[in-house]
Amino acid sequence: MQTDQHIVDVEHSGKPRRFVFVLMQDFTMLSFASALDSLRIANQTAAKTLYSWQIVGESGTHVVCSNGCEFRLQDDLAELERDDTIVLCGGLNIKDATTKKLLGWLRRESRRGVTIAGLCTAGYTMARAGLLDGKRATIHWENQDSFAEEFEDVDLTKSVFVVDGNRITTAGGTASIDLMLKIIADDHGEDLANAVADIMIYSSIRTDQDTQRLSIPTRIGVRHPKLSRVIQMMEQSIEEPISPATLAKDVGMSTRQLERLFRRYLSRSPKRYYMELRLQKARNLLMQTDMTVINVALACGFASPSHFSKCYRSHYDTTPYRERGSHAGRLSV
Repeated sequence: MQTDQHIVDVEHSGKPRRFVFVLMQDFTMLSFASALDSLRIANQTAAKTLYSWQIVGESGTHVVCSNGCEFRLQDDLAELERDDTIVLCGGLNIKDATTKKLLGWLRRESRRGVTIAGLCTAGYTMARAGLLDGKRATIHWENQDSFAEEFEDVDLTKSVFVVDGNRITTAGGTASIDLMLKIIADDHGEDLANAVADIMIYSSIRTDQDTQRLSIPTRIGVRHPKLSRVIQMMEQSIEEPISPATLAKDVGMSTRQLERLFRRYLSRSPKRYYMELRLQKARNLLMQTDMTVINVALACGFASPSHFSKCYRSHYDTTPYRERGSHAGRLSV
């Protein structure tokens, strides 16, 4: 139960800021719930209706999220007020959920100056509508490779969330909390945002300068600075792989020393590790884009489809063509 000692004094006499949540088929509940409850708790903590919201969708009746729960919608894709904020909630199968009707509605509302945000994979839908051209944006890390290949005019980052004018994108999951805490702080001050975070037991508030994932060296426990640098160079040069000899020279060691470091920390050769990075990106592109197998091969540094297919089959025990067939058109989160 709310008590006076938990209430943050906020000066507010205007009408509530309205968020229109657009639930797309197979949306991710965590992203949606994190955003919505942040607004609810802000109202509760201020003891005022600072924010209001509406839950809409293309059908206007109901929608099913990625965990199978069904949500009743309050309205269809109707015309909004200019000071509304659209929040697109994406998730699985984002390509299928990005329909012509939804794209048309988004373009119309954007021309009227409405602020549009995309949670999780919904950045894809915004990009398809042309709303992110020339803008900074982010999307869930699993979808970064495919997004970068398809939308070259978007300045894609690995940030938790990005606010670029009236275009907002998040990486999904609890990034919705970080975004809403920023919005609350901008609207009504840091004290209220911090109080909301406290009530949510959210002790590590991230900003748009924070990245979604730890670096690969950190995740795999590598603390050797030169080895970490080599791994970063590999990540940044997937399309045009760098030879182990050049990598070693660039960090001031011999090829043999580099081999020993990889064997000690990663139990594989630099060549093998590099190949696994390239094949992982290739698998993402096969599963999440409509790129031809040949173009996927080229994007991942393979000179010929036959060599690509041979390496892919050796690592994943299936061919690129079979992988494409079993995951055609799917974007995951």
